[in-house]
Amino acid sequence: MPTATTPMAGADLAERITAAVPDAVREVTGDTILITPEKLTDVAQFLHDDRDIDARFLNALSGVDRYDYFEVVYHLSSLAHNHSLVLKVRADHDNPEVPSVVGVWQGANLQEREAYDLLGIQFSGHPNLKRMLLWEGFPGHPLRKDFMSLQGGLSPGLRRFPKEDPEQWGGEFRAD
Repeated sequence: MPTATTPMAGADLAERITAAVPDAVREVTGDTILITPEKLTDVAQFLHDDRDIDARFLNALSGVDRYDYFEVVYHLSSLAHNHSLVLKVRADHDNPEVPSVVGVWQGANLQEREAYDLLGIQFSGHPNLKRMLLWEGFPGHPLRKDFMSLQGGLSPGLRRFPKEDPEQWGGEFRAD
């Protein structure tokens, strides 16, 4: 019978990361490690390649708006060792940018694009960073906490989808 995946202890993992990539760890909270953005790709490569950690599977990458800053959260697993770990990196709220980890985990490609599209987090070095859920020209990023305060009041955005022409179907645009 398979056993449950075990989270790696944050303090132990932070020690290993610090030995491999000095000055990378900013904070350890329980099983979560906060990494400096400048060292993110080095830490990601280390976690991926180290045989004892073997974090070759990116379960999820998500962005979080914390009002004053953004966080990007990486949930990683080792299928060989049946353990998991969580990394976080913070980005400035006014100019959110962190390095892309697509070169380490190809599965980050669409997940970084989603965080860019919905939160506006830039991933430097991403091979094709463009919107994937909303159209080019959509004003703002709808998962930001300040989205509803954009110019245009409580319903920012376009009155209709791009290239939608009410005259083609013989009616006015109606919101109901």
